[in-house]
Amino acid sequence: MSRYRERFQDPDGARSGSPTYAWRAAPGHLLTRRQLRERGLCPGGRPPVARLLWSAGRTVRFAHLYDSTHARPKRVASPAQLAALGKALAARRVCPECKTERDYTIPTSLGICVDCAGY
Repeated sequence: MSRYRERFQDPDGARSGSPTYAWRAAPGHLLTRRQLRERGLCPGGRPPVARLLWSAGRTVRFAHLYDSTHARPKRVASPAQLAALGKALAARRVCPECKTERDYTIPTSLGICVDCAGY
C-alpha cells in the first residue's frame, strides 16, 4: 500500500475513532450525500458511518460516508408544494414601491428594485 493511502486508511477506526478511508478505497455500499442524491436516495436521518479523506494541496479534506443499505428514497414535492414555491418566488420579484415584476429577485439589502433605488 502506498504511503498516501496508508496515511488515510483506517477502516476499523483505531486511530481516529471512526472508520476512515482513502480516496477511491471505500467499500461500494458507503456513499457520500451527493452520490446518494444521484441515485434518488437520502440518508434518512441516520448519522454518517465513516469518513473519506483526501489531500487537496496542503489541506486534508473529508466527506462523510453513509450506508446505502439504510438509505431512504428522496421525498418528492407535491404539485401543491411546487405551486406554492412558484408563487413565493414570483412575489420576491415584485418591487414593493413601483409594483413592477422584475426578472431578478429584489435585493433584500435595498428592499426595492435597482431602478427605484437609483443604481
